[in-house]
Amino acid sequence: MLDDLLERFLSETGDPASRHVGLGMLLARAHNTSRGAMNQALRPLGIDVRGYAMLLALRTYGPSSQRRLIDLTGIDKSTMVRLIDELEHAGLVRRERTPQDRRAYSVTPTPEGERVLAEAREIAADVGGRIFGRFRPDERDQLAALLRRLLEPPAG
Repeated sequence: MLDDLLERFLSETGDPASRHVGLGMLLARAHNTSRGAMNQALRPLGIDVRGYAMLLALRTYGPSSQRRLIDLTGIDKSTMVRLIDELEHAGLVRRERTPQDRRAYSVTPTPEGERVLAEAREIAADVGGRIFGRFRPDERDQLAALLRRLLEPPAG
């Protein structure tokens, strides 16, 4: 029934409120489909999209404090603590005291975390190819540009 409702909302040319709700529903559905496919593919590695993104952020930015990771990823503090706890318990990251501030911890990937990240990157490339491969490169660029514009603050 969701498909019917979604199509009805999107086809309401005279009702912008219904079309806006339909667009939001379509965006959420695309997100859930993409995230679900990625989570399912990553499950054998013992991580999900959030864990993969965290390992990728650590690879990109190097060892970082939880505060910096919160700023980089937009994940809220309690979720970040839980996520780092899960990754640490799985042996994929470790917390180390920072030399500059003995009260602060730096999150660092372990060799096992690096190995899992390498496997996860291959999986992400495969899943991403299945999901986004139906688009030409210029269409993927256009989709990314439209989504970026959607995240910009409204003008005025």
